[in-house]
Amino acid sequence: MHAQFSILAYYRLAYNGSVKKHSLVQSFAWELAATPALCLAFLFPANLLAQEPPAVHMANGIKIGEVSSTTAILWTRLTQFPERKIDGKPFPSRRKRKFETPKSFDLSEMEGSVPGSPGEVRILYWPARDESKKKSTPWLAVDLNQDFTRSFTLKNLAPGTRYSLQAEGRPLGSSDASSRVEGGFFTAPSADTEAPIRFAIVTGQEYARRDSPFGHKIYPVMQKLNLHFFVHTGDIEYYDKPDPYADTIELARFKWNRIYAMPYQRSFHNLTASYFMKDDHDTLKNDCWPGQSYGDLRWEQGLALFREQVPMSEQSYRTFRWGKDLQIWLMEGRDFRSPNTMPAGPEKTIWGKAQKQWFFDTVSQSDATFRIVISPTPILGPDRSHKNDNHSNRGFRHEGQQIRTFLGKQKNTLVLCGDRHWQYVSKDPETGVREYSCGPTSDAHAGGFKESQRSPMHQYLKVRGGFLAVSIERVEGIPQVALTHYGVDGSIYHQDVLQAD
Repeated sequence: MHAQFSILAYYRLAYNGSVKKHSLVQSFAWELAATPALCLAFLFPANLLAQEPPAVHMANGIKIGEVSSTTAILWTRLTQFPERKIDGKPFPSRRKRKFETPKSFDLSEMEGSVPGSPGEVRILYWPARDESKKKSTPWLAVDLNQDFTRSFTLKNLAPGTRYSLQAEGRPLGSSDASSRVEGGFFTAPSADTEAPIRFAIVTGQEYARRDSPFGHKIYPVMQKLNLHFFVHTGDIEYYDKPDPYADTIELARFKWNRIYAMPYQRSFHNLTASYFMKDDHDTLKNDCWPGQSYGDLRWEQGLALFREQVPMSEQSYRTFRWGKDLQIWLMEGRDFRSPNTMPAGPEKTIWGKAQKQWFFDTVSQSDATFRIVISPTPILGPDRSHKNDNHSNRGFRHEGQQIRTFLGKQKNTLVLCGDRHWQYVSKDPETGVREYSCGPTSDAHAGGFKESQRSPMHQYLKVRGGFLAVSIERVEGIPQVALTHYGVDGSIYHQDVLQAD
């Protein structure tokens, strides 16, 4: 029976290109899979039957997401090789930006490629200080139709606890793991617990504008801060930028796999819980809205691809409580929006009626000391005058003003945003709302605005890359929040410290 399953795994791998295909495999592989071992022994040499299936690997590491006080979602992917292809071929130049998918090359041979592999995965996890409470998920096969990925939902976790974990992968038909990834994460403290919290947010992460051969430099800098969690506000990759233009499902997956096989990204995500948000470039294309397409990549496929590549809740807008002093809201900016070309007016929306009402209700009902709204795009701005894609722009001024007016009536409520390629702090003179833009992940990605364009709304402005870190703690019994803009090398550019009202 073991030999039969081994040969089945072998032919599955052949169909996926990891071993040389044989005409007999191409014609009869699945029929042979059901053939008794005696028949297989007659058809094939004994040494082939005895061969163990090739080892599987985890070149993309793991992603730990959607962490609450008692739950977490663990994302895994099995790969043919332990690392991305460093010595691969460069992508050929494409004259046309859209609707022209190159067919003259094999993606597995390209620089940065991370081919997937069939197999099974499981997660072992335990409170970091008590390995005697170790638990294990069952072994489950990765989904070949979902880019060889598998996610696990961990339940009944202890609040406010550091967990250690180990993800294991094994080939089909094998009882032994051939790859392991060690990691860990914090669960959120319960809502009645006073506890210091540290987190960071980023935006604009393009492979071509990384600032190190190992990934983006901010990741090891953030890792040293021992964050409780991390938020990526979107534009995780850029489908509509070259090398390659990702106008097919296969090319979009290639870009995801390539960037999360970078050592800096992989090491960080193995050890840090994250919340992933999408924006335009990692949904489809620049400033996109429902119903559009990009080459052969359709809107619905873009939404599905995002869920495939990160750990996600069922609903794309959500809120999480982190102890007595913090609650965060992660807003969805693409799923429900009106076309940017629609005339401005009270019916034009980015959030949609259901999400907006949910937001007003949950923020009003929250008793967290600090309430922090995290948006993929600006709510306050100011932005470039020609833009028409966010709440600070004229095209969405009605909904933007409605949201700003509501926020201005809330105590200890701040807005953090991504999307813009510069760091800033701004304050609305009408409502008093404060907004903090994190800026892009590298200096090469910074631009689109000039520091000479500083407006009266700006409390801080710097056209550089880096990230925004937030820490909440009680000093002599008074809750306070510190918001710090960092450069890519860890330099501190600006910091605000605000006490709770």
